[in-house]
Formats: sequence, C-alpha cells, structure tokens
Amino acid sequence: MRQDVFISGFGGQGALLAGNLLAYAAIIEGRNVSFFPSYGVEKRGGAAMCTVVIADGDVGSPIIGTPSFMIVLNQSSLDKYGAKVKPGGVCIVNSSLVSTEDFHRSDINIIEIPMNDIAIELGDARMVNMVGLGAYVEKSGAVSLSALEAGLKEVLPERNHRFIPANIKAIEAGARKAR
Repeated sequence: MRQDVFISGFGGQGALLAGNLLAYAAIIEGRNVSFFPSYGVEKRGGAAMCTVVIADGDVGSPIIGTPSFMIVLNQSSLDKYGAKVKPGGVCIVNSSLVSTEDFHRSDINIIEIPMNDIAIELGDARMVNMVGLGAYVEKSGAVSLSALEAGLKEVLPERNHRFIPANIKAIEAGARKAR
C-alpha cells in the first residue's frame, strides 16, 4: 500500500498541522511515512503546503510531482497546484473559500466540501484543516480515524489537549461529508 497527499492553503489554516497529524497517525499504525512541509517566511497569511507519503514498504522521495490526493484549503492553492493532481486522482476542495468554476479537470474526482462552514458550525473556524483531513481519510483509507485521534496527543502541545475532542468532531464531520 502506498498513499500520497498534497495539502495546501495559507498560513494559519493548519495545512502543516494536518500533514503532521497524518504522518503521526501512519506511524502509530506501523507504516513508513515522510512528511515534507513548506511555508512562506511570513507564515500566517502566506503560502503553506506539505506532502505526506505513507507506505507499507520504502517511501522513496517525499516530493510528489503528481499527487494522487490533494486537499485544497484556499483559491490560490487550487489555481497554482490543481493541475498537478494525477489523472484518476482526487482533489478535495474547501468550497467555503474556493470556486471550481474555472477549474476544468474531467480526469479527476473533485470533492467540494464547505470546510470553513462546517468548522464554524462546530464552533471554531480554525478546525478547517481537521474537516479536510477527515474527508481525505474517508476517501483514501490511508489511516484510521482512531489513529488520527491518537496522533492528536502527539502533535498538539499538552496545553492544547483540551481541544482534542473538538478536533475529533471536526475530523468526523469531514469524513461524514465526504461519504
């Protein structure tokens, strides 16, 4: 088994946290993984993206030229990277902020989920990344939801562990919406 995903948004949307959490969940399940983050020097508001590769065997390069899955949190990410999704791949789009009207790819599955709206309904707009991650896990089967839950304890500092139940609800909401 080998899964790869490219997650992109602007700084503050949690793209890197989502990738880090996914990597920890894969490690918890005993898989090999690479996590390759990249962000603009200005961080909050600048470009943020990462790749995660999960494999039962060797991972190889952490750089993905044509990802099988992409999670797009903002419009500029779709505009800049959407063409890179592998034919037959899946692009999960935050339809709260992203329009696919001018994005014409009939060779991939585009899943539009109002991630910001769902996060706000759950009480915290900052959980947009967890909604997207839940949708990805539902569609890819890359890791289990229970591994994500266990991973939250690893990636969040202890002072933020009180937010784990809310993050789990956001992950589950994203998974439900992707079904």
